[in-house]
Amino acid sequence: AAQQADPDLAVARASLRTGEARRALAGTLWKPSVVASGAAGVAGNDTRTRGASFSAPGFGDQTGVAFRTSVTAGPSLRWSVAARQPLLDRGRDAQVRQLELASDAAALEWQAAQQALMLRTAQRYLDVALAQESVRVLGGQRDAALRALAEARDRYALGDAPVTGTHEAQARAQAVAAQLLAAESELEVRRAALADLTGGAPDARPVRIPGAARPAGATGTLEEATARVARDNLSLRMLAIDVDVARAQAVQFTRAAAPSADLVAQVAREQLSGHGDYGAAGSSATTTMIGVQLSVPLYTGGQRDARLDEATRVAEKAAAQLESARRQAVRDARAAWHGLAAGEGLIAALEAALDASRARLAATQLGRDVGDRTTLDLLNAQNDLAQADLALSQARAARVLDALRLAALESRLDEDALRRVDATLAQAPAR
Repeated sequence: AAQQADPDLAVARASLRTGEARRALAGTLWKPSVVASGAAGVAGNDTRTRGASFSAPGFGDQTGVAFRTSVTAGPSLRWSVAARQPLLDRGRDAQVRQLELASDAAALEWQAAQQALMLRTAQRYLDVALAQESVRVLGGQRDAALRALAEARDRYALGDAPVTGTHEAQARAQAVAAQLLAAESELEVRRAALADLTGGAPDARPVRIPGAARPAGATGTLEEATARVARDNLSLRMLAIDVDVARAQAVQFTRAAAPSADLVAQVAREQLSGHGDYGAAGSSATTTMIGVQLSVPLYTGGQRDARLDEATRVAEKAAAQLESARRQAVRDARAAWHGLAAGEGLIAALEAALDASRARLAATQLGRDVGDRTTLDLLNAQNDLAQADLALSQARAARVLDALRLAALESRLDEDALRRVDATLAQAPAR
């Protein structure tokens, strides 16, 4: 659902199509071009030539000859066809390189956007799951506090316990009720956030929480994980392409890229007819040409050097950004790897703590029944059990997200990874 509704993914999809168009454009830059042009209208022409030399059979050689032609107004027709095939142009090579790199970057951006969407979906889904679990645990704690309050009142009425227990139970029940209201409000907010991502209305149905089954942890050593991130991370690869694009841009303005050579061919015809000062008149000319055209900019007012300096600085900035991002990606990979490495021990410890809290609550309940424990002791034991339950769910969710983050950093996050995580989710226990 998120793939259809997420606007960020729609932007990446449009960028991917733009990249495909740029690759197609790169393939056209070295192909020949043919241009046809034509013009028709009314034109006039008046030419005067003096001091010309003239030679013809029977007339001999004549000098100081004058010629005049005149067409005051008449129909004019002009057309031409020109073809051009680039032969040598390093600047054009740089443009091709930039377009191909831009296409590669769009493809990487698409992959990165898909992985980012998977992470956002998993994050918001688990946010709902934890908020739902908080409501469940606090609801159970409130019910237990209300039961303790009822028992405290009954025992006080029988003279078996002081009124202090009643006040303590009532205060705890009200405090937990307030916490429950806040948790229910947070749950609705997180459901709305998930619905916004998936393009639907908030769904009040329960979602599943991370259970005892665990997804695959970190693979290999920390050094291997950071090496994979430095090599395969999509964001780093996109930034590396930015560096290459900037360098290709700089190549366009170097002296070696200034000259260009093209194979050109042209045929053109111009025709004018009408009346002039000397009667009916007309002129026509046909021009054909094929050859090589060389272009070498000699002076551009310093613009070329200035643009080369600018492009060089842009390339230096892109390289610095790449190094900064690489270090941050490695730090993120270390954090996720250590989170996964420590997750096993943390979850095992919290599971043991939850079992101990259950045993403590049972013992405290028994002690309170026989008068060895107070109502406050029972309420504290119930609170500790609730906290241990929530802490375990949070640790399991954190471990799932660490596994997904590390997979994304290594460019391994895909739908199969989500399915493996989904197989570890379980229905929340009843209150």
